Amino acid sequence: MNDMKAKVQAKVPESGFEQRYELDASPEKVWRALSIAEFREKWLPREALAEPQSLSETPGEEIRYKLRDDTPPHLESTVTFTIAPNGSGGTSLRIVHELTGATLERLAKTVANGNSPTLMLAA
Repeated sequence: MNDMKAKVQAKVPESGFEQRYELDASPEKVWRALSIAEFREKWLPREALAEPQSLSETPGEEIRYKLRDDTPPHLESTVTFTIAPNGSGGTSLRIVHELTGATLERLAKTVANGNSPTLMLAA
């Protein structure tokens, strides 16, 4: 598990975040919930996905999806789910969620306060 922790921490960029969960369910059951569309759609709606298929997957271990917000500015992100058996017979689940490069470029061009006359008066 320590090896896996180091591996994920190295992958998490400043534009993302990581969540960890210890689940009672077996890795096989968690994998089905992540990878089979009819199960996944019970907790991750199809509309949230930018693409219906995963970007990549290592069966039984890791799967990545591209997500898109349904409201403007329709930000895109990548979420990676990594699972591994834990010591109690359940599953360790790590979720790494990060903004994509194109989204970061759009955000960099959009400033909260460009010091335009209207915003300067409001401040």
